[in-house]
Amino acid sequence: MKIVSLVGARPQFIKEAVIHNELKKYENIKEVLIHSGQHYDFNMSDVFFQVLDIKKPEYFLNVGSGLHGEMTGKIMMEFEKVVMKEKPDLILVYGDTNTTLAGAIVGAKLKIPVAHIEAGIRQKPKDMPEEINRVLTDHISTYLFCPTKIAVENLEKENIIDGVYFVGDVMYDLYLLMEERFRYDVYEELKLRENEYILLTLHRDFNVDRKEKLEKILKELNKISKEKKIVFPIHPRTRKRISEFSLKKYLKNLIVIDPIDYLNLMGLVKKSWKIITDSGGLQKESYFARRQAVVLMPDTGWRELIEAKWNILATEEDLYEKVFNKTPINYPENLYGNGNAGEKIGKILEEKL
Repeated sequence: MKIVSLVGARPQFIKEAVIHNELKKYENIKEVLIHSGQHYDFNMSDVFFQVLDIKKPEYFLNVGSGLHGEMTGKIMMEFEKVVMKEKPDLILVYGDTNTTLAGAIVGAKLKIPVAHIEAGIRQKPKDMPEEINRVLTDHISTYLFCPTKIAVENLEKENIIDGVYFVGDVMYDLYLLMEERFRYDVYEELKLRENEYILLTLHRDFNVDRKEKLEKILKELNKISKEKKIVFPIHPRTRKRISEFSLKKYLKNLIVIDPIDYLNLMGLVKKSWKIITDSGGLQKESYFARRQAVVLMPDTGWRELIEAKWNILATEEDLYEKVFNKTPINYPENLYGNGNAGEKIGKILEEKL
């Protein structure tokens, strides 16, 4: 049995590491890894192959960045060639990127079963690129592996019932696996102190692509930085927008660094006081590390964290207020399974195929 896995962004590399380690336990499964090249910054992709022992990709599609339609189309064109050559029994896609959707469409068109890892996540606004990608992918997938019970319920509301499995979150598998290897090089280089800084990530189009909104966010961050240090591994997209909009003056009170590898990022998470982020993955990783996240989004796919009041949604208008919210809250346990999602997915695929 041959499985083709398609990845192209940081969260997908991480999920692939977990799944690959499970699939290689089965002698009758051969996995072919394909890297779309959607995100190709050293600190955001290659480093995962080094520190997470990810299987080296047999193919690199080298699509690069571009408009959503252009990027998705390029991936489809190049991926289809590889799939027709390899003739897999299953295509594995991860998450909610353009790479995810492109892989799922190619599988559906070629009548090859598609398995979607992290299926069933839903959030507003409905026109957000990631939401479009995940909804369309779910509707053309054969196997849907859900990280939470809410994800299963979301699919039921859309009449997607067959092939749906609640397995838990592979990100939690990875967190437990890697926790002892987290690195604190950046933490030490910056001479930080535990619980005395906020870790910030910011990259979503709805936060950074309009000058007025981005400027308001940066003003709020500057206000916060007067009370707590803010460490900001800056995304290439955000850096570009700040330069285009002439907003660099708002960075002077923040500790701005280049994107960093997963192990050092998790080291910063564990030592932080809180997290400010618009990253889907980091919302959960903060929870795994028992750190609260203030989420700069109108909605989140990880609603269980909001319902438990562990994480808080914020806007450019109330960010300061939400960060310094003093309402006490107990840590909600076991929202994402028991750390064996990868094992469950491997067993299901081996049995079904």
